[in-house]
Amino acid sequence: MHNNQQKYCLDFNFFIEAWNKYYSRDFCKSYWDVIDNLAKKGIVFITQEVKKEIDRGDDNLKEWLKDKSYIVKPIDQKVQLCLRDLYSTDKSHQYLANNTKNRSIADPWVIAHAMAENAIVVTKEYLANSPNTQKIRIPDVCQNMNVKWINDFDFIKEVNIKFYCETE
Repeated sequence: MHNNQQKYCLDFNFFIEAWNKYYSRDFCKSYWDVIDNLAKKGIVFITQEVKKEIDRGDDNLKEWLKDKSYIVKPIDQKVQLCLRDLYSTDKSHQYLANNTKNRSIADPWVIAHAMAENAIVVTKEYLANSPNTQKIRIPDVCQNMNVKWINDFDFIKEVNIKFYCETE
């Protein structure tokens, strides 16, 4: 059962995969209406850095987000302290964000915001399970920092999103 107090911090890939593939607004507009309503209630949010990544895209997702400032959490002192803790806890966490290897700059902020808000991270990433610490991903850092993370399908179950199909 969904607890209205639980918050979810949505990763960049939560949007891209769904928007461009399996929940396209062309045939699943109601899914995005549900995400919007959850944002209005303060249940889901994104970081400023995730918003910047979406704004750099060439799809119309940035248009959908344009007038939804309520979904974007600002960086405050608590988030900054959480980010500092994230980096000081384990040296491998520095590899989470790496522009030269096409790694998201937003990833550490997603986790820091989740820590500050006591939120669950929602991501399409999975554990790297690699001895190479330079291949660290969001779930690896979440696990190291005791931050709960789930994928988008588990998120749908947790917030009890229901899908209905019909033809015209």
